[in-house]
Amino acid sequence: MNARAARLAPPPRRWPYAVAAALLAVLAAVALGEVLGWPFLGAPVQRFLSERLERRVVLSDGGGADTDPNVVHDDAFRVRFIGGLRLRATQLEIAAPAWSSAPHLLMARDVELDLAYTDLWRARRGQRLRIERLHARTLDGYLERAADGRASWQFGTQEHAAPDEPPALPRWGRLQVGSGLLRYRDVPLAIDVQARLSLDGDAATALLPSGQRLQVHASGQVRKLPVKIDLVALGVLPWAAGDVATAPVPVSVDAIVGRAHLVFKGTTTDALHLGDLAGRYSLKGPSLAAVGDVVGVTLPTTAAFRMDGLLTRQTDTWRVVVNDATIGSSRLNGAFVYAAGRSVPLLSGRLGGTRLMLVDLGPVVGTTPALPATAVGAAVPTAPTRRPGKVLPNRPFDLPTLRAMDANVLVDIANVDLNTNLLAPLQPLRGHLQLAGGVLTLRELEARTAQGRMTGELALDGRTEQALWSSDLRWEGVQLERWIRQTRADGAPPYVTGKLSGRATLAGQGRSTAEILASLKGQVRTELRGGSVSHLVIEAAGLDIAQSLGVLLKGDDALPVTCAVADLAADGGVLRTRVVVLDTTDSTIWIEGSLSMASEALDLRAVVSPKDKSPLTLRTPLRVSGSFADPVVSLEKGAIATKLAASFALALLNPLAALLPLIDMGSAEEAGRGAAGCQGLMQRAAVRRTAQSPTR
Repeated sequence: MNARAARLAPPPRRWPYAVAAALLAVLAAVALGEVLGWPFLGAPVQRFLSERLERRVVLSDGGGADTDPNVVHDDAFRVRFIGGLRLRATQLEIAAPAWSSAPHLLMARDVELDLAYTDLWRARRGQRLRIERLHARTLDGYLERAADGRASWQFGTQEHAAPDEPPALPRWGRLQVGSGLLRYRDVPLAIDVQARLSLDGDAATALLPSGQRLQVHASGQVRKLPVKIDLVALGVLPWAAGDVATAPVPVSVDAIVGRAHLVFKGTTTDALHLGDLAGRYSLKGPSLAAVGDVVGVTLPTTAAFRMDGLLTRQTDTWRVVVNDATIGSSRLNGAFVYAAGRSVPLLSGRLGGTRLMLVDLGPVVGTTPALPATAVGAAVPTAPTRRPGKVLPNRPFDLPTLRAMDANVLVDIANVDLNTNLLAPLQPLRGHLQLAGGVLTLRELEARTAQGRMTGELALDGRTEQALWSSDLRWEGVQLERWIRQTRADGAPPYVTGKLSGRATLAGQGRSTAEILASLKGQVRTELRGGSVSHLVIEAAGLDIAQSLGVLLKGDDALPVTCAVADLAADGGVLRTRVVVLDTTDSTIWIEGSLSMASEALDLRAVVSPKDKSPLTLRTPLRVSGSFADPVVSLEKGAIATKLAASFALALLNPLAALLPLIDMGSAEEAGRGAAGCQGLMQRAAVRRTAQSPTR
């Protein structure tokens, strides 16, 4: 029974053992392959990477002659597949795209490269490539971005970034390079630089005090400006992590870009895009415009400058604190916010300081030429270019810069020097500067000087080819003896004193200061109250020889001014006198004529009406002619010739009779009419001021 049952029993199942043995063999082969690094798979992996990246990939021993995708030397290659694609090669080369003229995208020696399969899949579908780890003894890279936004580091079919957007470079998990040379050419952003670098960083362990150090030395061009940059970062390579959040790491930068020299010490999480930037800076150059050239911000052309302070950046917003800025002899400070992410960038903040010298802003208002740049960032002085025989500045305005951005800045400067030893400074100067849509305005203007006050607003409309300029300025209570510096020897009184008040409403258009003045329209009215004028000046103006000699002998004194008014109208760049009269207890002076801002010609006539008698006077009108650059003061020849001829004829009869034509009996009636007219003008001006004054 037992024997028969044994014969009828089914044979034992051996296939499970066979399957298990086969699986064990496969696992052993895989394990052995992983241990050995699958050296015989070099060519298949090379083909696989080339197909997936749609770019020629070469793994070789570095000999440089073997680029066949079917041949890879076993001793030059190791690969592991478990947990991701991990390559080890004596050389790795990734080709540049077909549209690029670069010899390759990446050439690295003694390479260890780790790639996640998910990252390869995303890169194949057009997303940014993420490299888990790259270690190389040396690295040579060419990064390019074409005018249409295509980038050499982008793989597969994908949408290109807009040309004006910052490039999206590959992201990194860990990057270690002994030494490297990177060339970066970005056509849309006008960047062409090459950088030598060495680093040892790990973006995943940014908080570890590893003592890592990145050093970069870059040179080339940015926006067609020469660039030289030295960067040192302690800790990890801040821009290696890409979108991965990292802790801020210390960074120091010493850069010369164009004519500007920047030194920065602070922290950042993204050195490539200057993300979360914070630290202290010092900046210098031949002009503030040199900084604007680099960052694309509209800044004025000025004298040489140096400044320091604090700098931060978050996304598209820059914040700058200027602790101390020296521009020529000016000392300024301020705090500004620059919002670059708007359709039109906006600069806002406040500008203050202890002293502003107008000569340092000469190029801004067209009074001095800008200085050209050199390759090393220095300014080369040039002789001012002047129009022959002209004094008004004719340097064209840079109107396109007015349309490049908007501004909203409060101005409060303690002392503004007017660039002349003749006039006292403004102490202080306050205003609200706004730039919107190409229209520059200075509102809420308030300036104090010589115990007086000036208010009003100015505007420059740069939306068209010719700028439109307008002003509405008022001044009151300006003490002339304090505003006009007129110190005289031997304690003599000032030439003129009193409180000056008035208003100017003017407008013009043109491409320079000279052109605007040449088209000037409007009116200027001013009056002097409670003042005095030099007795010697009055007698000299009336050519009163006898009384002038008397004043010289006894010493000059001050004549009270009972009335002084000037009313001028501007049309077509020509200022004509409606009424200009000065009345004193001794004489009344009338001035008539014109000043042409277009031709810079002078045509003025002054007549003096004395109120007293004088034994020796020519009493001949004075004329001022010529040009602003070369004025000519002369006497009206007809009147003086008549007096001198009569004096000569009488001298033939009796020498004493020669004095008779030179005796002036005065004209109290004529002078009185002038004084009455002057008083009437002043009363009407007072009524206008009262009507225009705001109700309190």
